[in-house]
Amino acid sequence: MSGWVIESVAGGAMIGLASALLLLGSGQIAGISGVAATLTRGDAGAGAWRLLFIAGLVSAPLLYVAATGRGVGGAIELPLPLIIGAGALVGFGTRSASGCTSGHGVCGLGNLSARSLVAVALFMSTAALTVFVSRHLIGA
Repeated sequence: MSGWVIESVAGGAMIGLASALLLLGSGQIAGISGVAATLTRGDAGAGAWRLLFIAGLVSAPLLYVAATGRGVGGAIELPLPLIIGAGALVGFGTRSASGCTSGHGVCGLGNLSARSLVAVALFMSTAALTVFVSRHLIGA
């Protein structure tokens, strides 16, 4: 089996385990957009775990590169305004859906949430449509 498949399965399992442990240990959902929003609002009672959670997300790829000597991801060869616009659309979608793929896809579906099922179906169908349009209609 190829290395990227093993790493992907291991990464997915670690995300699921971490989400389950956070839910069981503190009753909190590992929704990244909610964690980040709480921190950016400056909520004094946000809890140190949120800051540590975000620090872990930022430091994990750096630790991976240091441990393996291999980079993560690929180069994004798009104009900066397009990248910023895409990020704004993702942020708008996240707020509209009251959560992101980690909150709805990992935690919400695991809790059998109907709202999360609808959100994930919309996320995935929008992603598929975006890939189709960008690859087959505009040739990106």
